[in-house]
Amino acid sequence: MTDMTLTIRRPDDWHVHFRDGAMLKAVAPHTAVQFGRAIVMPNLVPPVTTVKAASDYRERILAAVGEGVSFQPLMTCYLTDQAEADEIALGFEQGVFSAVKFYPAGATTNSDSGVTDIKKVYPVLERMQEIGMPLLVHGEVTDPTTDIFDREALYIERVLKPILNDFPTLKVVMEHITTKDAVDFVRSQADSGRLGATITPHHLVINRTDIFKGGINPHLYCLPIAKREVHRLALREAATSGEAQFFLGTDTAPHARHAKESGCGCAGIFSAMTALEIYTQVFDDEGALDKLEAFASLNGPAFYGMAPNEETVTLKRTDWSPQEFVTTEDGDPVRVFGSGETLAWKLV
Repeated sequence: MTDMTLTIRRPDDWHVHFRDGAMLKAVAPHTAVQFGRAIVMPNLVPPVTTVKAASDYRERILAAVGEGVSFQPLMTCYLTDQAEADEIALGFEQGVFSAVKFYPAGATTNSDSGVTDIKKVYPVLERMQEIGMPLLVHGEVTDPTTDIFDREALYIERVLKPILNDFPTLKVVMEHITTKDAVDFVRSQADSGRLGATITPHHLVINRTDIFKGGINPHLYCLPIAKREVHRLALREAATSGEAQFFLGTDTAPHARHAKESGCGCAGIFSAMTALEIYTQVFDDEGALDKLEAFASLNGPAFYGMAPNEETVTLKRTDWSPQEFVTTEDGDPVRVFGSGETLAWKLV
């Protein structure tokens, strides 16, 4: 393989799960190595719904990352049926909240406190529209009669389109998109500049068949679940297109090995250690290394109204194999996405 390096502005991760306690301490430093900023998801137990809770959580994240590391956690507010517009607006004004996260109740890990009826939070969305605060949506319906592979496409029709129609200047990010339906819809709104989408590394490299190769692989189980190959290919084309509405969001979501390999395994893939390398490989495979900086480092800040990072990172084309697990101080191993494989790019 030809020796090659690639230098880009330091990227940001616009969708991260850090958890808390021992897990936070184990995983947060790995995101801080790769990324300058990260949008931190608020689905703790209890969820992050107040300015104080977000401020306290941010301090725990910074303590876990350690001194001397240039990293900024961007906090989000968990949207509930009882959300208070004044509290959310205060957090945004004070620079504590960067966005609000909308989980349909029961959609994913620790989402039981999520919104049960979108109409209940319309006053909050109205306030957010007035102050220019982004709404981040987990784009799946949770109707138990709906096939899990159809939940994203139906969400667009039943929930997202009405939100965009009823709040014509509200900025929205459709998180971790997994389907061609989502790619096409986001593109249909490109002229408005108010609908963005994050794309994960795992949805770029696995499809739903991979979950069942050689038996059920619980470490590839995530929500939204990986879809058919046609959808994976659509995501790769969108991510590598350079189009401004698509940007990097790993959705790195750590769970201890015993919680994944259980009778009722948890959804989530821990990619913080390998995300940038896997993204780079995808862009290399697609002949689009010249578009990586836009996707990883420029499009996200532009959508959020922030300046891109001034620092740079360098990746080298070289074969290497990631470690299999990260272990918390409690002794819980967390499987690293990409372990057991040979990756072709490494952050240096």
